Amino acid sequence: MHIAWLGKKSPFCGNVTYGREVTNALLERGHQVSFLHFAQEDEATNTPAEPQEVSIPCLYKSQIYTIPSPRSSKVLTDALRRLKPDVIHASLTLSPLDFVLPEICEELGLPLVATFHPPFDRKRRNLTSGTQHLMYQLHAPFLAHYNRVIVFSYIQKELLIRLGVPERRVAVIPNGVDVDKYSPGHSSIKAQVGAEQLFVYQGRIAPEKNVEALLKAWKLAGMGDRSKLVIVGSGPLASTLMPFYGPEAGVVWLGFVANEQRRIEILRGADAFILPSLVEGLSLSLLEAMACGIACLATDAGADGEVLDGGAGVVLSTQRVSSQLQTLLPLFRDQPELSALLGHKARQRVLDRYTLTQNISHLEALYQQVLDEAKSQTIPIGSLGTVRQTLF
Repeated sequence: MHIAWLGKKSPFCGNVTYGREVTNALLERGHQVSFLHFAQEDEATNTPAEPQEVSIPCLYKSQIYTIPSPRSSKVLTDALRRLKPDVIHASLTLSPLDFVLPEICEELGLPLVATFHPPFDRKRRNLTSGTQHLMYQLHAPFLAHYNRVIVFSYIQKELLIRLGVPERRVAVIPNGVDVDKYSPGHSSIKAQVGAEQLFVYQGRIAPEKNVEALLKAWKLAGMGDRSKLVIVGSGPLASTLMPFYGPEAGVVWLGFVANEQRRIEILRGADAFILPSLVEGLSLSLLEAMACGIACLATDAGADGEVLDGGAGVVLSTQRVSSQLQTLLPLFRDQPELSALLGHKARQRVLDRYTLTQNISHLEALYQQVLDEAKSQTIPIGSLGTVRQTLF
């Protein structure tokens, strides 16, 4: 099967990791993959890494959204017409191009599958989660015209259905982790940072990740000299927070770690992984930590609570995160057997439900289902016919 994958290769984020892992796994299973990715002018001049790689011009891209150039629609259409894939899979990057993809694919007679990544909090308990809900409301009328929309949890599926996306078009395929690569193993990170016990956060340092709540809790809990909190990642709030939470408080800032094996080593050496987010989708960082056999504490934002529910970890409410962690952190410090037990349960949960192998098998079945449907019927685009001319 020939899959045209539309996504991005940078800047580093969960969407980039998702695209890399899935496309590599599809190639390993013998499928042909053409990778169409957004690139700014200076990137697009570089020679593509693979013959089947196509640069889609954009004016701006970030970890959160992408602004395509005025000619992106034509470049994409011409590339798809030349490549003639069996199916298009768009790992949506929150760009205006998301809204015209159904029309482009109908014009070319190509089935269209999308993975919808935006984080959410089903209860809309704060401004951040309310803003994310607006993103779902904006996209839903257009997602209704995709052949299939992949989401990571049944909570997310119910939200899209309530917003008008037909149930038959929404498929739940959770993120998957390579459990051979992300696994328990030796690590020297504790010796490197001078810790007997290690607590880790990996992710963006941004408002929606609520890292300050973790830092406040850590400082108030008085964790002592033997415990360290390692912060892995970068983002707009890093420079603001670092002066107030540094080595004197037992906080170690490692910044963005590009090397995947180094990130795995950090996870393997941790006693607990903490994710205090206000909104989430299904965090790959959380699944990677669980696969490494680490005790995990995460909020019930998005699908993360669903992942840890039933004893696979500790589920926090997105409200009063600091006060909850202030109580829990000393508990994990003083009872290492708790970390060991939850770490074992966390890895078993991933083995049961969230492996990359399972993810790809479900994806292959979905592609075949969409192809079979496309042979027997045509799905009308209806009122979307004028959208492409309006936006591009």
